[in-house]
Amino acid sequence: DAGVPFLVEPAHVPEELRPGEAPRAFAERLAREKAAAVASRRGGGTGTTLVLGADTVVVLDGEALGKPEGPAHAEAMLARLQGRAHRVVTGVALVGAGRAGVRSFAVESQVHMRAAGAEEIRRSVATGEPLDKAGSYAAQGEGRRFILRIEGSETNVIGLPMDETLRLLREAGLAWDAP
Repeated sequence: DAGVPFLVEPAHVPEELRPGEAPRAFAERLAREKAAAVASRRGGGTGTTLVLGADTVVVLDGEALGKPEGPAHAEAMLARLQGRAHRVVTGVALVGAGRAGVRSFAVESQVHMRAAGAEEIRRSVATGEPLDKAGSYAAQGEGRRFILRIEGSETNVIGLPMDETLRLLREAGLAWDAP
């Protein structure tokens, strides 16, 4: 949407919470690991290549909710979120363009969900969309129906906080033609 040219390359990094790891630290660590993994496959992030990694977690009652293990788990996650507020944390990391190390940050937003019944949740999960989403919903898709309001960055809830990410890319020296 911002006009930045990009390629998508999966990082294949295990998304496992470490004992005692806070959700914010978890999201930022995964973003760094994903960016570093792709950069290492592409020559270590040297030259003009920039590698951006991101990971989003849903946090309810201090617990990081990742992607569901299957439809029943997705239904259970969505049921837990109904009628409540939760946090969405996205970690973003950038490697490359001759810079040493990884630059990273995390953004948090609060999402307020409306109450929904078991049948509505089941129909949502049956679309398949929730099965690869943190917290089992996508704010940009079918899951939007459950959201009452978002406090903070909506693009963060979708999975990539645009304003902060574009600032990071500019600081790294990337220039592009905005639409």
